[in-house]
Amino acid sequence: MNYGNIKSYDIADGTGVRVSLFVSGCRHHCKGCFNAPTWDFNYGKPFTRETQDKLLELLAPSYIEGFSLLGGEPFEPENQPVLAELLEEIRRTFPDKSIWCYSGYLFDKDMVPGGKVYTPFTDRMLSCDVLVDGEFIQELKNLSLQFRGSSNQRILHLKDGKLIKEGL
Repeated sequence: MNYGNIKSYDIADGTGVRVSLFVSGCRHHCKGCFNAPTWDFNYGKPFTRETQDKLLELLAPSYIEGFSLLGGEPFEPENQPVLAELLEEIRRTFPDKSIWCYSGYLFDKDMVPGGKVYTPFTDRMLSCDVLVDGEFIQELKNLSLQFRGSSNQRILHLKDGKLIKEGL
């Protein structure tokens, strides 16, 4: 798996100050995407053990509220094996920090058994605290929305992979 960028101090992609990883590879190709270079699965740098160690180091300060995983598309089946392990390592190391995942795929359609991107790793990926789901739709773009780009996208609060609340 490759990644396009790591943000050490991100305040746009979840609550508080966060560390964010932008993975490579996306099949959505949303019109108006802010990160189109990451559509290419080969874009950026290879994700290595050193990359994971760097993320854990960046997450260590107490002022970092959590981790955000974006893309590209984290839930592309090719990305899930590496990211499931990463999210589990973050949860083990920093159990009090929140994990946000962003996906153009839908939680209740594409990420369920038999869904478009459901793999043996999907449930492990859904150990995140918040999932922002739905493709970016330029015609529904709304700059007043918090933590999402278009009004069709949902902010879903999860517990053990189950929906507990929608919205902020």
